[in-house]
Amino acid sequence: MTKVPMQDLQQQYLLLKAELAPEIEKVLASAAYILGPAVEKFETDFARYAGSKHCIAMGSGTVALHLALIAAGVKAGDEVITVPYTFIATTWAISYVGAIPVFVDVDPETCCIDPSKIEAKITPRTKAILPVHLYGHPCPMDEILAICNKHNLALVEDAAQAHGSLYKGKQVGTFGISSCYSFYPGKNLGAFGEGGAVCTDDDAVAARLRKLRNHSQYERYMYDELGFNYRMDGIQGAVLGVKLRHLPAWTLARLKALDTYHRKLQGVKDLTLFQTANWAKANGYLFVAFHPRRDELQAHLSSRGIETALHYPMPIHLQKAYQYLGYHAGDFPVSEKLAASCISLPLFPEITPEQIDIVVTAVKEFCEVSK
Repeated sequence: MTKVPMQDLQQQYLLLKAELAPEIEKVLASAAYILGPAVEKFETDFARYAGSKHCIAMGSGTVALHLALIAAGVKAGDEVITVPYTFIATTWAISYVGAIPVFVDVDPETCCIDPSKIEAKITPRTKAILPVHLYGHPCPMDEILAICNKHNLALVEDAAQAHGSLYKGKQVGTFGISSCYSFYPGKNLGAFGEGGAVCTDDDAVAARLRKLRNHSQYERYMYDELGFNYRMDGIQGAVLGVKLRHLPAWTLARLKALDTYHRKLQGVKDLTLFQTANWAKANGYLFVAFHPRRDELQAHLSSRGIETALHYPMPIHLQKAYQYLGYHAGDFPVSEKLAASCISLPLFPEITPEQIDIVVTAVKEFCEVSK
């Protein structure tokens, strides 16, 4: 049986091994293990790639969200509007600052926040909106920006999955006060461990973020507010610097594979394929489909040696950690339906046509092609 992995990070490493070795050796030889020249160069290069003035590299996408909210002025008791259909880190960050997540359901077509439902959730305590560019698909930023401007709300973008995605031709992550990226290994741009960054055009926000990530140290052993050890390691900066050079080509390869999947799986009974809106250009982070018997489909694919993933099987408002908010099943029906039916099929830049055919054949075996 030929196995098809969800991702193939080992293959990617082998392809880059010759490029990575000398850059990692530079870090080791210089003993610049935390921050340092490799991280600084990556910050410069990624800021240019992301279309931002500043990039502040950090230890993960989660901590990037945490510090971005602090820098946006969100405090304990404030409310931050976001979605329940996302990775939990989105709301962890809100909770870390002592604020309250206020959920808005998503649009069934984009899986992103439904702007028509935002204003009903705004209260005098609302401080910010935290939209999530889920699966690399851009949120409808014109509508969100208009609401933020109307109500004087901060806008922080969760672009953890959206490296290089475009909204109406403009890079996501360039609309709000700041944007947050993850470099978790499985992302389009992944480190050899944890990594993240905040991008911003605001000089004062950038300066504060650089201070906050380094224990809020404004000079050696001097601190003027609560700080955090959220720095990026030098080796991660070196790895990301090498990988960034390949990111445009990898994105094209992902999109080509996505197109192949879509062509070959159109018309499959009961299978809904996640589509990109005509005003958006997604980055091919995931190939997500929806099926009413998702768990059975996943088990069938596993029996054929095909790895899959669920992004995400339980919306946040139903998680035990957030029971205190008082939400119940049925409060966000779109998110709940998507969570119960989503399945992510294998997708990575190096995936071969043969591997895609194996996946497509197995999916059709289960679903049967509609007449």
